[in-house]
Amino acid sequence: MFFDQDEFDVRCEWGSAGLARLVLTSDAIVIVDVLSFSTCVDVAVGRGALVYPFRWKEASAVSYARSLDAVLANPERTSATGYSLAPSSLLGIPAGTRLVLPSPNGAALTLATGGRPTFAGCLRNAVAVAEAAQKIGPRIGIVPAGERWPDGSLRPALEDWTGAGAIIAHLRGTRSPEASVAEAAFKHVQPDLTSCLERCSSGKELIGRGFATDVALAAALNRSHCAPRLKEGAYTVNP
Repeated sequence: MFFDQDEFDVRCEWGSAGLARLVLTSDAIVIVDVLSFSTCVDVAVGRGALVYPFRWKEASAVSYARSLDAVLANPERTSATGYSLAPSSLLGIPAGTRLVLPSPNGAALTLATGGRPTFAGCLRNAVAVAEAAQKIGPRIGIVPAGERWPDGSLRPALEDWTGAGAIIAHLRGTRSPEASVAEAAFKHVQPDLTSCLERCSSGKELIGRGFATDVALAAALNRSHCAPRLKEGAYTVNP
């Protein structure tokens, strides 16, 4: 009862444990995984694809994709040919494509929302997702995914914190202290958002691996008008 932020309309908490607290009393949930999953979903759904989240490196991924007549994305970010967790790999995805997208953070969280209306939010679609989620109801749970340390523990990630704050900035209603601080963090870095993502730990890692384009795509604030919503197991355009 102390951790569900239930007395506030807009709530924000990290990762799977935070989601478990917020999902019970929220009208809608927004999963925020800025430098990979949520931006991938926004890019793909914005081009008319359907994105099926899947647990990372689970052996049944191939058979699951086959059962949907879908394409299975590479569960690693890769510069090789084909779709992967690199948003840039999805810039040319054709409309109507069914894509199974495994990920250790955003996809895993999506699959744990238990049927609650769920959106994939990022910096690219912050306004669109805020508006779509608030049409469901006033109680919105924002869940920054974070990353993982080598030992598997949660690494709170600046890009997801600011992405959550960007969405919160466009929501009406009372804010929990956690939501208020996320919003303040976003507003603090907003004037220099691209540079901030390039210089934060996650951004430096991706640029060092050759994925500077993905960081630029993720930092394109409100470039997209898409609000991907989970329907029948797939993220698709919100009606």
